[in-house]
Amino acid sequence: MPANLPPQYYAAEAVFRKARTAEEKIAAIEDMIAIMPKHKGTDHLKAELRARIAKLSEESGKRATLHRTTRTIPREGAGQIALVGPTNSGKSQLVARVTNAAVTVGDYAFTTRTATPGMMEFEDVKVQLVDMPALAPQIVESWVSSVLKRADALLVVLDLSAGPAAQLESIVAQLAKMRMGLTGITPGAPDILYWKPVVIAGNKADLPGAIEECVSFKQKLGGKVDVTPISALTGAGIEALKRRLFDVLGVIRVYTRAPGEKGDLGEPLVLDAGGTVEDAARGLHKDFAAKLKYARVWGSGKHDGIQVRRGHVLQDKDIIELHV
Repeated sequence: MPANLPPQYYAAEAVFRKARTAEEKIAAIEDMIAIMPKHKGTDHLKAELRARIAKLSEESGKRATLHRTTRTIPREGAGQIALVGPTNSGKSQLVARVTNAAVTVGDYAFTTRTATPGMMEFEDVKVQLVDMPALAPQIVESWVSSVLKRADALLVVLDLSAGPAAQLESIVAQLAKMRMGLTGITPGAPDILYWKPVVIAGNKADLPGAIEECVSFKQKLGGKVDVTPISALTGAGIEALKRRLFDVLGVIRVYTRAPGEKGDLGEPLVLDAGGTVEDAARGLHKDFAAKLKYARVWGSGKHDGIQVRRGHVLQDKDIIELHV
């Protein structure tokens, strides 16, 4: 499948060629990844670019300064989701509840000053959440946009007790300044280059009147995107939010086993939705993909153990048996 790259991609590529420092090169590659269409024709190119970022980060000693650390957070797990929201919306408290990240939680403004990653467990996979400083006019540091561009999706955390509609409007405006839009929310505009899948969490649902405010807020959105009411303090709604965060990544889990073997399937392979048997084989080892004759699939086939070709599209939680 052809990549069909837009003109903006080649403009970012030209910036990369002119870049002199590792930071400039990484920023240009991040733009290239953010701009390129998301389909199977770009998967290989995207992997090459991410590998190039990793190499540049290693060569430049990415942990030498706060600037580098916050802008080049390695992607881990099933996907990377960055949190955005106004001050005191509860982003850090949420990350602290669902991950092992050492975040600072406080009841004063602008508690979070850096980007802090943590791993959230969802069933048998982990999703990387990145706690970010609050988005506020004239306070956003330059490296923030770089982290948001690289993330696979954004989690917008709003305070249900403090006018969530106005908070979202402010966030949309701040992101637009970075040429970033939220899918289904931001009005289409030619200057928006980076469209991000989004999940909205209405926090502080434990407070009086918060659920009613959430219902009203959903109505104002007109069904464009759902809002998950949660309480980072009590844990209410957290499991539903985890499901939404996994779903927004657009990935599937596939389990592999050797012919004739049964039992513990181990950790799943994580593939983009629409991934094939060949993609799964390549995820195990490139030689599997090259030598693959056929596979047997349990789960999405009409019959368990049905024999399929390498182009068979897999579904979440399929089990495959590769024959080479």
